[in-house]
Amino acid sequence: MFNWISNLFKSLNANTNPAEIAHALSLGVLLGLMPKTNALWYMIFVFFCFVRINKATYALVLLVVSYFAWMLDPTFASVGYSVLTYAPFENVFARLIDIPFVGFTKFNNTVVMGSLVVGLAAYIPFFLIGFFFVKFWRKHVAPTFIKSPLHKAVQKLPLLGKLFEAAEDKFLK
Repeated sequence: MFNWISNLFKSLNANTNPAEIAHALSLGVLLGLMPKTNALWYMIFVFFCFVRINKATYALVLLVVSYFAWMLDPTFASVGYSVLTYAPFENVFARLIDIPFVGFTKFNNTVVMGSLVVGLAAYIPFFLIGFFFVKFWRKHVAPTFIKSPLHKAVQKLPLLGKLFEAAEDKFLK
């Protein structure tokens, strides 16, 4: 876990494309909201392991959002019920459930469908937040922090000193 945090700080301060970090944030939120007891979650997870995103951000956001996602289950259930009972889609969902493998995805579960819809709706806002956060971090926060006395004190601590080593190399050159 410390390695993931260290890699996250390195990528925030490195020449990594901000879109890679923003996509990882959005995908972590999307999968963090979904229950892990269905094949749909695993198919999405495996697919995005082969896409070029920041894996440390992906893993950390996925873990953090998964820890708190259960609190939104009533909301997911009501959104999922609305989607699954929407009249134009009822025949499509009825035919999909008859396909052998599709039943393992549990898309007909209201919580799974609701979390998928909410996650997809939240993808673009979280992407924009992540993208502009990385830009703001690189332009304002990192250079200011490196010049502060707090940074010198943090550098003396062995664990935290290694976390900010990449930022020092980037901005003091």
